[in-house]
Amino acid sequence: MPTELSPTARALRTLEILQSRAAGVTADELAAALGVTERAARRYIGILREAGVPVHSARGPYGGYRLGRGARLPPVVFTEPEALGLVMAVLDGQPAAADPSADDLVGTALGKVIRALPESVGRQAAALREHASAAPDPGASRPDPALTSALVAAGAVRRRVLIAYRSESGNEWEAEVDPWAVVVRYGRWYLLCHSHHADAIRTYRIDRVRAVRETAHGFEMPDDLDPVAVLEENLGRGWAFPTRVVFDAPTAEVLPSIRPPMGRLEPAGDGCVLIGTTRNPTMYAQEWLAQLPLPFRVEGGPELRAAVAVLAARFTAAVAEEP
Repeated sequence: MPTELSPTARALRTLEILQSRAAGVTADELAAALGVTERAARRYIGILREAGVPVHSARGPYGGYRLGRGARLPPVVFTEPEALGLVMAVLDGQPAAADPSADDLVGTALGKVIRALPESVGRQAAALREHASAAPDPGASRPDPALTSALVAAGAVRRRVLIAYRSESGNEWEAEVDPWAVVVRYGRWYLLCHSHHADAIRTYRIDRVRAVRETAHGFEMPDDLDPVAVLEENLGRGWAFPTRVVFDAPTAEVLPSIRPPMGRLEPAGDGCVLIGTTRNPTMYAQEWLAQLPLPFRVEGGPELRAAVAVLAARFTAAVAEEP
């Protein structure tokens, strides 16, 4: 650390160190990082506290300093790669945030972050936002931030909730569930939970949740829960139309080509069979089966067989000779 740095610069550097070490930093570690004595390091902690930054301290061999949560948000210090990475992540997930003039909640927040950055870093971040073009994902959904936060908060304290839900067809109902996790998958936000009415795992699109209310009942989280894996597996269950697809290849050869929502792959003789359900046989045929690199036979159900037949006829007609 250069000796010519001013006390203000060292105080800001102290803040940056505290922000990067959520578990805390000892006085001697802080002094070494600043290139000063422990006494001087404690003086910079005092400067931050006088400025309203909530710095907590703990005594003992495992003590040290860490940032707390206070009434005033401490200034956030970004490096240029961090700032540019943040802008890129926002534009990737929320293309509307690219337009500063749009009435977009995330775009407004991004603008505040960019304006709060130091000039050199903020200039690069603003240029990236201005000149990058982001195409919206037609399949993405944006749930209400307050409802999403309520589900996350209830899951964090292991509190059962009552949700009001509206299905894609417009049907509405209430469900009492244990909110295990919120999972983002391909631009859509899902609640993975245990439904007490069905006594089974359920997944709900959070953009279709109309209200959330905590109850007085707690719940236990399943051991070793992998929310993404469980969600993927559960998305292939409980739909109206059954599916059964047979492969002559062994399970190990077929498995890498199967997405979990397509169903459950089981050995069958010298090959294997894919058993599941779908709410949309046409989508199942066009977006999933048509992309499989291996031969297969569709044995069921009748709706999926009909959808595959229509798709096969379209492809056959596409390569037919001119009459």
